[in-house]
Amino acid sequence: MLLSIFRVLTYILGIAGSALLLPLAVALVDSDRRMALVFLIPLLAVWIVAIAFWFAVRKRPKVFDVKSAFGVVGLIWIVICAYGSIPLYFSGAFPSFSDAIFESVSGFTTTGASVLQEVETLPRSVNLWRCETHWLGGMGVIALAVALIPLLGIGGFRLIKAETTGPDKEKLTSFIANTAKSLWLIYVMLTVSQILLLHFAGLGWVDSLAHAFSTMGTGGFSTRNASVGAFGLPAVEWICTIFMLLASVNFALYYRLFTGRLREVAGDSELRALIIVVLSSIAVVTLLEYNASTPFSQTVRNVAFQTSSIVSTTGFMTADYTRWCPPAQVVILLLFFIGGCSGSTAGGVKVIRWTILAKEIGNEMRRIVHPHQVFTLRINGKPGHESLIPVVASFILTYFILVLATTFAGAVAGLDVFTALSAAASMVGNIGPAFGQLGPTANYGSLPTALKWWYCFAMLAGRLEIYTLLIMFARGYQSMSTRSLPRMRNGA
Repeated sequence: MLLSIFRVLTYILGIAGSALLLPLAVALVDSDRRMALVFLIPLLAVWIVAIAFWFAVRKRPKVFDVKSAFGVVGLIWIVICAYGSIPLYFSGAFPSFSDAIFESVSGFTTTGASVLQEVETLPRSVNLWRCETHWLGGMGVIALAVALIPLLGIGGFRLIKAETTGPDKEKLTSFIANTAKSLWLIYVMLTVSQILLLHFAGLGWVDSLAHAFSTMGTGGFSTRNASVGAFGLPAVEWICTIFMLLASVNFALYYRLFTGRLREVAGDSELRALIIVVLSSIAVVTLLEYNASTPFSQTVRNVAFQTSSIVSTTGFMTADYTRWCPPAQVVILLLFFIGGCSGSTAGGVKVIRWTILAKEIGNEMRRIVHPHQVFTLRINGKPGHESLIPVVASFILTYFILVLATTFAGAVAGLDVFTALSAAASMVGNIGPAFGQLGPTANYGSLPTALKWWYCFAMLAGRLEIYTLLIMFARGYQSMSTRSLPRMRNGA
């Protein structure tokens, strides 16, 4: 069993290490030899280990049991975040290893909370790596590995289920590797499209790459201190707004769209709810914020951008929403607890869970009025989803317990209650900016080291939908008997 775990871990590390080739290339183009070595040494080290392990165990049996999936996924994400912090720390931009770890966790979990005050002074290669971690973590490093390495099909569906978001996971194709390839292909196509659009809108190639990585990964790291707003280009803002929303849609819907199943896409309950949430939020905040001193088009653009940034849990900024009127701030705060769709790169509770809960509340009210009638929960127009109700309710309860625990940790560390609460919602929801002392113009660098480590846990738990990480540390997990669990060989 341990052999199979280390096999998967080394292979996925090898793939993540390969992502260092891009910032390495930028460092070489910039003639920055020191930064080139910062990326080259970790890259070669992980390649050597992965290749050596491949030859050492390639003929050994490949076995996974059911319970190992949660431990493997949790371990992989912890190791990947630690690995990603190595070039950040040795770049010299971070005063401590804890800060480098925080930045790496924030990157891979697509949170986008930074400890840096001046990102514009960083080498271009470092800024690109920060944003690239969003892109890798957005769709999922395990999903990428399953798509690229056939042998990870052994238990691959269980690994991807433990990594992906939403209460109801599904295979789009008969084989999980083909599903992963399809999703990653769509992801790459959308990313390339945004890169080209941003470049034609006025950004340089590296800035276009970095912001497309952050947008499609719904992360929020930028190459500018003032985020996307620093460019002052309305076209860039609208492009990012559109692609933030596209990234917050379930990628399975894109697969159905490309395969001609338009009716299924149009009838998707979660997509409809997301559209309602976004449009109503934009309309309400625009009415609250519009005044004669600001052109209406600029108000709509700022509101649409910030609303999309928060609901998609990206965290980009073109305007400081903490300066908006209190009712508008309340709308933004509510969006902290909604998030994007399941199966997207967005964080948060997810729209589908709130949709299920709202439908069940409606059914319960009807039962009170009509006690002898039978009401069923319909999702996507299909009845019989009652089994999801306790799953959703227990998740939301666990989610808010973690938010409250993280709020308490922030308060103990010296944050005021409102800042601690909004930061907790931001960390667990993988959003990035918060309110108060940690608003969109602030950073997390001044926080106590202990709180940064707790926030790292909260970000990881939020990205892995809480249960995966909690199960890994749960009492008795290591002592669970594997004999009573079915094993998987040569298939999911």
